Order: sequence, then structure tokens, then C-alpha cells
Amino acid sequence: MSALFERRTLRSLTIPNRVWMAPMCQYSAEATGLDAGVAGDWHFAHYAARAAGGTGLILLEATAVSPEGRISPYDLGLWNDRQAGALRRITDFLRTQGTVPGIQLGHSGRKGSTDRPWKSGAPVTDPETGWQPVGPSPLPFDSGHPVPEELTTEQIAAVVAQFADAARRARDAGFDVVEVHGAHGYLIGEFLSPYSNHRTDAYGGSFENRVRLALEVVDAVRAVWPEELPVFFRISATDWLDEAGWTADETVRLAALLKEHGVDLLDVSTGGNAPRAAIPTGPGYQVPFAARVRSETGLPVAAVGLITEPAQAEKIVANGEADAVLLGRELLRDPSWARRAARTLGGSVRVPDQYHRSV
Repeated sequence: MSALFERRTLRSLTIPNRVWMAPMCQYSAEATGLDAGVAGDWHFAHYAARAAGGTGLILLEATAVSPEGRISPYDLGLWNDRQAGALRRITDFLRTQGTVPGIQLGHSGRKGSTDRPWKSGAPVTDPETGWQPVGPSPLPFDSGHPVPEELTTEQIAAVVAQFADAARRARDAGFDVVEVHGAHGYLIGEFLSPYSNHRTDAYGGSFENRVRLALEVVDAVRAVWPEELPVFFRISATDWLDEAGWTADETVRLAALLKEHGVDLLDVSTGGNAPRAAIPTGPGYQVPFAARVRSETGLPVAAVGLITEPAQAEKIVANGEADAVLLGRELLRDPSWARRAARTLGGSVRVPDQYHRSV
């Protein structure tokens, strides 16, 4: 039996295999008006194809908890009921394919109000579609980016409440997994790192202060999320800046705290907070960070980052380095990667009746 195609149960939720889809922004929602942040035909077709291809869990792209929490004006949102209603169409279909529907909730922080990456990804200056980014400190993400407005403690409390509200809507929309986005230099990750957080109040300085927002958001989400369903947290395990930024040692410390606060799995990525950090990329380059968290804390983990081949993914799970693999770009290239991997490894996935002639 292939380890990659064994079931995995978290709380009362059983996921049919360990091939999961990582959140990847599509930048394909309307930017303004009543349909701002609402999922459309592109989103349905995109996620439906990966479900029909045998993916066990699909985590929808970073979905903003507020309008100013979007990365681009074209991101999905969950700050109103219209957005939740549109997502129900997707979750209903994913479930018919045996795929578990999950969603990542996030706030862009100082990296918000940028254009689609294929349009340059530069800051949006049009007042009709752009906005003033916010962050833990008035430090721009990069040259040419605006100085973010430093959040007050009252505004921080409002962000925490927005995550809880979005989690409620996510459940109403039919999701079985909710993931808090604390990675890639977006708002929660900005608070974690001393590179981007220069505050001197209760949310800055010491490790305990810098992780405060992350834990408050997790507590708020866990309080409204069903006890029987899992909560994930995505982390950048390192800023790749040595002691000047967030470190792997701090990730292990935070992972232990997240476990105590009701997080069921850590989705382990790296980088994104420092635009010119030197990152030694290569096949599976982030897997050791996931393996360390799993080994030292006992918290289940998912590994991500240049995992492309079935044998590579099988080895990661079989060796106990991670409980599952999250595929990003590889699933963009091949929506049926899970089915192909099952043929290669001797595993099995659900095949739609309409495709049985291909088996």
C-alpha cells in the first residue's frame, strides 16, 4: 500500500489521501462593486478539475478577511455573505468527487494593494481599486512600495474579529478545513518577524509579543470553528535572514504553542518577508523544516515546495517527514497528478464515472 494514498484523519475528518493542493491565488475575482471578491466560473473550473483528478484535500487560495486584507484587488474575499454563497457552489462539487474542501484565510498586511503578477505585481495607485496597506510597523515591503499604516491595538483587535467572522462564513459555505495564513510576509507573518515588526508594545519585541497576534487569531477562529473539524496554520519556517528575521528555532517554539491552542496541522513553507533574501531552492528544499517540527513537537505537518514526482512525494510521507504533501505549481501543470501518481505507486484514487474508460 502506498503511504501517499493512505487516509489521514484529523479530529473527526478523514481525508482520502495525502496528495493535497496548496493555496494558490488566481487573481480572478472582480475588483469592485457587488461582486468584489466573489468566486466565479474560473474558480469553479479550476478547483473542480483538481478534484476530478483525485486530489484528497483542496485548500482554496488566500481569501481575504477584509477588503484591505486582499493581496490584489482581484482576490477572493469572505467579508460578506454574497462571497460565501458563491463559494458553496465549489464546495458542493468538490464533495461529490470525494475531495475535502478547505480554505486559507489571510490578510495581506503591507504587501497588499498590488497588481496581478502577470501585470507586473507593482503597487496599485488607482484610488478606485487600490488602498492604503497596513502593517505592524511603518516599514515598506520593498523599494517602490508604500509605507504601511501602523496598526493600533484597536485595529489589531478588529483584524482578529475579521478572521473569526470569515471562519464562520467559511463553515456556512461548506468548508471542512480552515487554514490561517501566517506565512510569506503577509500580516501575521509580518508580526512574527523582527525584520518587519519594530513595535515596542505588547505586539512587538520579544518572541512572546511577536506571536501574540497569531495566537489571538487562532483562538478566535478555533472558538467559532466546529470542535470536530481541523484548523491548519501556514508558517514560513524561516525568513532566510539568519537572526535578523524569523528563524527555524522560533518556528518550532510557535508550533508547540499552536498545538496547545487547537491547531491540528502546520503547513510549512518558507520565505516571502524579505524580497532579496538568498533562498537555496531545490527539490524538496523546505521538507527538512516540516520534518523538524513534526519530530520535535508531534504536531502533524504538511510539506510544500518543489515536490513534483510521485516517488519523491511517497518518500516524504513514508519516511515520516510529513503527514501529507501540498502541491502547488505541479497541480497547475497537471490537474490529475494524484491519479498519475496512484498508477505509478500502486495506490488508488476515486475516478469519476465519466472517466472510467480512461482507467
